[in-house]
Amino acid sequence: MRVVLLGPPGAGKGTQAAKLSKAFGIPPVATGDIFRANIREGTELGILAKEYIDRGDLVPDEVVIAMVMDRLGADDSADGFLLDGFPRTVGQAEALDKRLHQARDQHPLDAALNFEITEREQFKRLLSRAEREHRSDDSEEIIRHRLEVYHAKTKPLVDYYASRGMLVPVNGMGSIDEVSGRIMASLSERVDPPAQART
Repeated sequence: MRVVLLGPPGAGKGTQAAKLSKAFGIPPVATGDIFRANIREGTELGILAKEYIDRGDLVPDEVVIAMVMDRLGADDSADGFLLDGFPRTVGQAEALDKRLHQARDQHPLDAALNFEITEREQFKRLLSRAEREHRSDDSEEIIRHRLEVYHAKTKPLVDYYASRGMLVPVNGMGSIDEVSGRIMASLSERVDPPAQART
């Protein structure tokens, strides 16, 4: 199963990616986690990415695409993956589709889950996370900028995947388990459920 997770910051993509990873036995591939690991290690990519992330801007496409495709080539991604935080622009989505088509060991995406929550809930979740994790990219000013970037550059992805019949709307409001249940019900119509879910 190969799935893209879409939705604004704070929609719960990372939390649900972790649950889906356990259910289907496939890795969550989160660009944010990879960036933060590089930032901690002080790599060249990490230093470059931090400049963009701290401003709430998107890391350049060529850097992100190369990094993600390298990750998808790992052994643990052979049976599928959950992309969290990528693609973030239509250009990235087109590049991903092209690379997956060209790679002999990769298959097309199965679905694009679009998490939908209210703007009020977004602020509530992101400010809470900033206080809990002391994240520099979750101050109120940066949050507002990140949402502006999302609506300007990332939201068009909804139309992109909808036009390809791959978009799966997900009501992201409610408890974690409630949202998980909605996702599993939606995915069961598109892919075979994991062994754990069938028993």
